[in-house]
Amino acid sequence: MLVLLARIVYLTVYERTFLLKQGNARTVRVIDIPAHRGMILDRNHQPLAISTPVYSVWIDPHQFSLQDTQIPALANLLQESIKQIQATINDKSKSDFVYLKRQLSPDIADQIKALHIPGIYFQQNYKRYYPEADAVAPLLGMTNIDDQGQEGLELAYNNLLQGVPGKERVLVDLYGHVVAVQGIVQPARPGHNLILSIDHRIQYLAYSVLSKAVADNKAESGSIVIMDIKTGEILAMVNAPSYNPNTRPKYRNNNYRNLAVTDQFEPGSTMKTFAVANALDNGKYNANTMVDTNPGWMILNGHRVQDEENLGNINVTTILQRSSNMGITKLTLSMPPNSLWNLLHKEGFGQSTHSGFPGEALGSLVKPRKWSDIALATLSFGYGVSATMLQLTQAYAMIGNEGVKHPVSLLKIDKPSASEPVLKKKVAIELINIMQSVTAKGGSGFPARIPGYNVAGKTGTAWIMGAHGYERKHFNALFIGIVPASKPRIVAAIVIKDPQAGHHQGGQVAAPVFSEVMTAVLRDLNIPPDDLTQKGKPDEIKPVVPKPH
Repeated sequence: MLVLLARIVYLTVYERTFLLKQGNARTVRVIDIPAHRGMILDRNHQPLAISTPVYSVWIDPHQFSLQDTQIPALANLLQESIKQIQATINDKSKSDFVYLKRQLSPDIADQIKALHIPGIYFQQNYKRYYPEADAVAPLLGMTNIDDQGQEGLELAYNNLLQGVPGKERVLVDLYGHVVAVQGIVQPARPGHNLILSIDHRIQYLAYSVLSKAVADNKAESGSIVIMDIKTGEILAMVNAPSYNPNTRPKYRNNNYRNLAVTDQFEPGSTMKTFAVANALDNGKYNANTMVDTNPGWMILNGHRVQDEENLGNINVTTILQRSSNMGITKLTLSMPPNSLWNLLHKEGFGQSTHSGFPGEALGSLVKPRKWSDIALATLSFGYGVSATMLQLTQAYAMIGNEGVKHPVSLLKIDKPSASEPVLKKKVAIELINIMQSVTAKGGSGFPARIPGYNVAGKTGTAWIMGAHGYERKHFNALFIGIVPASKPRIVAAIVIKDPQAGHHQGGQVAAPVFSEVMTAVLRDLNIPPDDLTQKGKPDEIKPVVPKPH
């Protein structure tokens, strides 16, 4: 009986006092449960963007004191001076919530917790990490410090990726440590993963080759787009220079932009392919039809159109092979005035590709009320029209797909979406054969050749438009190619902007990039080589030699 009375006295007096003290030192809080952001994966489920756990350290200035003996240790862990901490607090002196540091590693957060400084609290969240870094940065974009998408695909698919935070009720001690979880108020819902059409091997390879080409040619920038012809899926989309989204230094804005989608330019001679397609599609010409380009120049509406040399009488194949302005102009002027514009419009120029990428440029394809001869001529060789690299890639993929255009996709798809016929099948096949002459001996794109494969392609060299007109010493160098030409599978488009190392032509600057990248891509994708014994090797295709005059 005496023991029982003693226990009652202890519980009512001593234990009650202890529990009151503990109750004053502990607080029930409802805190956020961060939602794990979905991963971005390549087509083979290799991670391109993942979220790793980190901690934010914050204080309640009314509970926190800089006089605490552990403050020097805190400053050391935060890698800040005590004066910097004081300045942070002073900036928000009236607030009950002040961040001291965000995105700390769990190890550093644990060391700060061990200091037991009153008024310091911790919040778990996530930090985005990009394993492929610079190679994917302009395409993926990045998140901000709150793990919300700010650029690129991170922004475009933010609602899908971000998930929904939850809430839980916890007991927090005087030092801000969670001592007990009392229950989940609302569970967090993680974000969904995003599976891209990108192949990380091809992406990294293309970025490495492009970066070197931009540096070697002392160029301003460069872009490559690689597409699966049969599905419309983008296998790689790279830009150089780029940036490392894991460190987020202060780069020029251009480095953040996905130039392949957001920038438009006059594509120059890469448009001649479509002028030839228009001539073939109208039934008036075939690959061997002769065209008189004498004397190598002409005047249209007071403007001079000319070739670098007089090519004389040449066939349609040689017009494309030698990239003849005279030949392509004569083809175009012999067609109905609206026919080339109509074909380019069907191919998607001047319109969105509906890629879903933020800030996609539309390009420009203006249709005048009345066509002048010079307007038709310049349109046929790629001036007075602007396009993005993605638009050009899609249009050339249509040629490789027997005249059928697939929608562009940056996401992996099981089967192609509804397709749209643009060219007659026989015209597309004939055009592929003609385009092979461009990479044959004597063709402007000979450096694009790949051992064992026929390459169908087209070079382009276009003046860059400046604030006061065309800049005569500044060019875009382009090459767009389709491989294997016998059974087209892949199209790749390359542009090098403003090369200043000596060469500026598409065949000299961009075509070698195509060859190096696509040699590796064909190997990695196990695409068998062409049977070069059937129709002769590509370098056996010879241009029609002009007769002397």
